[in-house]
Amino acid sequence: MANEFIQKREGDFQGAIEHFKKELGGLRAGRANPAMVENVMVDAYGSKMPLKQMASIAVQEARTMVVEPWDKNLLKEVEKALNYANLGLGISADSSLVRVTVPQMTEENRKDLVKLMSEKLEAGKIAVRGVREEVKDAITTAFQSKEITEDDKYAHFKELDEKVVKLNKELQELAEAKEKEIMNV
Repeated sequence: MANEFIQKREGDFQGAIEHFKKELGGLRAGRANPAMVENVMVDAYGSKMPLKQMASIAVQEARTMVVEPWDKNLLKEVEKALNYANLGLGISADSSLVRVTVPQMTEENRKDLVKLMSEKLEAGKIAVRGVREEVKDAITTAFQSKEITEDDKYAHFKELDEKVVKLNKELQELAEAKEKEIMNV
């Protein structure tokens, strides 16, 4: 029997994994990657918008990206937002686009980045544990209201623990791959 308690929360489990992937994408590893800047909030038309909704972001070379706002009148706002985001990137604008340069990584930068990535990994594991606790509570409640038997309860708990181990392993593998990318000189 499939564990309907886990199935109901599958989206939350996957959301924790996807969020961690997005967080990793934002960590710079010495190479230009649009994920580094796509969520920078820009003042445009009286509100704040993510950069990816108002400009094309392209990798030009290994350490250079070009950000080209669709509305050229927003060029200064895009440049200002990228500077204020304080991402440690070189920002320069010309008449129609903003050039973003990723500086060469030092050993110290790499170690700091790995430390930050470890914090994000722990946050991902905490998110998975939070969903696990909610599923566990739902199983316990179903048992207490006699919707499931005691055997079902323990079978569901076992399946839940296996799911969490699998998700934590996936998070760990993503983190190890990113660490290898960061430490690769």
